[in-house]
Amino acid sequence: MTRSGPLAIPSSGLPAKPTQDGLRLHVRVTPRSQTDGLKGFSTGPDGPRLELRVRAVPENGAANDAAERLLAELLEVPRQAVSLASGAGSRYKAFDIAGDPKVLADRLSKLNSKHDG
Repeated sequence: MTRSGPLAIPSSGLPAKPTQDGLRLHVRVTPRSQTDGLKGFSTGPDGPRLELRVRAVPENGAANDAAERLLAELLEVPRQAVSLASGAGSRYKAFDIAGDPKVLADRLSKLNSKHDG
């Protein structure tokens, strides 16, 4: 499938950019948390981010793997659709999520709505 022109995602302010095969999602991961889950959304100097908490420790990629599994669950995609794009040794990461960018952005928007207020 070929696309012409830039892709638009439904809601501005989301921590994601469309890619050829899905979305690039910007995330802040807090390891060693009591539970795995969505902490919320935040905006920093480099733009919006999805904030996740994972129980895994940041050793040997365990926290990255836990974040990938959690993102797959939150966005209702297969685990194989989520891959770390950058930030392996940092709390600030980018993940590529394979799938229809508009569908994924809609799911991300719904997560954001649940965490507003």
